[in-house]
Amino acid sequence: MDKNKFQQLLKKVEEAKKSGNFDLSTDEDLSIAVMNLISLEEHFFFTAEKTGKEEYIKMLDQVREMRKSLLSQMIKTHEGETWCISKHLLGTTMRLIEVGTKLQTAKKGKEAQEMFDNAYKIYSLFWALRLKLLELKDVKATVGDEPWGYQDLVSKLVDCCKE
Repeated sequence: MDKNKFQQLLKKVEEAKKSGNFDLSTDEDLSIAVMNLISLEEHFFFTAEKTGKEEYIKMLDQVREMRKSLLSQMIKTHEGETWCISKHLLGTTMRLIEVGTKLQTAKKGKEAQEMFDNAYKIYSLFWALRLKLLELKDVKATVGDEPWGYQDLVSKLVDCCKE
């Protein structure tokens, strides 16, 4: 996205926020919940395989249905594979945060910060897709060596402290 187009988009966001009709804090909380449900699905799978107990697969199914329901509240209409892309972007975000946290605990601050930065870039990409600020054809340019202008936008849009 070129600078002029990005500035126009920021202006629209600021106008929408001033109108009082633009609060994504609930959706941000919901996205974090979906991330945790994705992690639960993974944990139930691995626990089922490690223990050989089928009841963990049944719990995985219940969690998966809940995750699908909650994600559908955020991704109401989708094209192509945006549904799965959204799920994987959230799952990747959660895992990168967890890796960053473990590195931070291991006193590897630089590596941890890289993981946190990557997590935020991926999370920003989720929001850019979620808010239809970017088309799938733009993803390659955004993920490449181009600056991550969308994360600046997400910082302005999503404010979890706004009640």
